[in-house]
Amino acid sequence: MRFFKRLFSLVFLGGVGFCGWMAWFATAPLPLAANPLEFGIQPGMTLRAASRQMAHDGLGFAPWQFTLLGRLLGRAADIKAGSYEISQGTTPLQLLDKLTRGDVTQAEIVFVEGKTFRQIRAALDAQPDLSHDSRGLSDGEVLKRIGASEAYPEGLFFPDTYLFDKQSSDLHILRRAYLAMQARLAAEWRGRDQTVPYATPYEALIMASIVEKETGQPADRGKVAAVFANRLKKGMPLQTDPTVIYGIGEKFDGNIRKNDLTTDTPYNTYTRAGLPPTPIALPGLASIQAALHPPANDFYYFVARGDGSSEFSRNLDEHNRAVAKYQKRRGG
Repeated sequence: MRFFKRLFSLVFLGGVGFCGWMAWFATAPLPLAANPLEFGIQPGMTLRAASRQMAHDGLGFAPWQFTLLGRLLGRAADIKAGSYEISQGTTPLQLLDKLTRGDVTQAEIVFVEGKTFRQIRAALDAQPDLSHDSRGLSDGEVLKRIGASEAYPEGLFFPDTYLFDKQSSDLHILRRAYLAMQARLAAEWRGRDQTVPYATPYEALIMASIVEKETGQPADRGKVAAVFANRLKKGMPLQTDPTVIYGIGEKFDGNIRKNDLTTDTPYNTYTRAGLPPTPIALPGLASIQAALHPPANDFYYFVARGDGSSEFSRNLDEHNRAVAKYQKRRGG
C-alpha cells in the first residue's frame, strides 16, 4: 500500500512538473536566428515535418517540443501552408495560433496601365517572392497554363495591385489578373453605349488599349475615345502613333519617323483601316469605360499641346491650325 502511495505521488509530481514545463515552454519567448524571421510551411506538411522545418529555419526549439504542444492542444491537424514572419518575443503558443489561423505574410506586385505583356513578364521575373513557373514558357504556353482561350496575351490582364502569399506561382497571379479583366470587360460591355462601333468585347479592349496609350490627361480620355469612335464610324483610318510603335516592336528607338508611318505592318493604322488585330497594352478601367461610353461630339482630330493635354478639332483645317500652333510653340 505504501508503495502505491509513493508511486502515485511520483506520478502526480511528475505530471505537475510536466504541466509546469509545458506551460513554461508554451509562454516563453522563442530564440530566433534573425529578427524578424521568415519561414515557410509547404502544402501537405504534418505538424512534425513543419516543426523540423521551422527549427531548421532558425526557430529555437526542439521539433518534438512544438509537435507535442500542438498535439496536446488538439491543433496538430490545423496548421496551414504559406509564408510566415515572426519577430522577437513570439511564444510557441502565439506561433501555433498564427499557424492555425493561416496568418501568412504577403507580398505584392503592381500591373501598371499602359504596360505591355513583355513588361509584365519582366516584372514577374524580377519579383523575388514569387515562384517563377512561367520562365521558359512561350506566351502561348502561358495562356494555356492559365486557362485563357485567346491566342495572343496582349491586353488580357487587368492592371491592379495583386497581393499574394510569398512563393506563390507567377502563373497564379497571371490567372487572377486574366479573370479580373474578363469580369471587368464583360460587366462594362453589358452596360455599353449601344452606338459604339465595336462588334465584340475584344474589339472594345483593343480600342481601350489605344485610348490608354493616347491619353495624356485623364480629363481628355473621353474625348480621345470619341475621336477614334467617330473615325471608325466614318470609315477614316485611326492614324494613331502608339499602334505604329507597337508594330515596330523592340526595334523602336524612341523616335517615330515618316518612314515608320508609311511602312505597312498589321498595327500601322495609317496604312490599314479599322482596328489593329490585338490590344497594344494593358488598358485600365477608365479607358475601358471611355471606349464603351464615348461622349457624343463631332471631334475627328487631336494634337498634343505639350503639357500633357490635347487640342481637339472638328475638321482638318482646324487640326492643321492647331498643329501649326503647338509645333511652333515647341520650336517645331
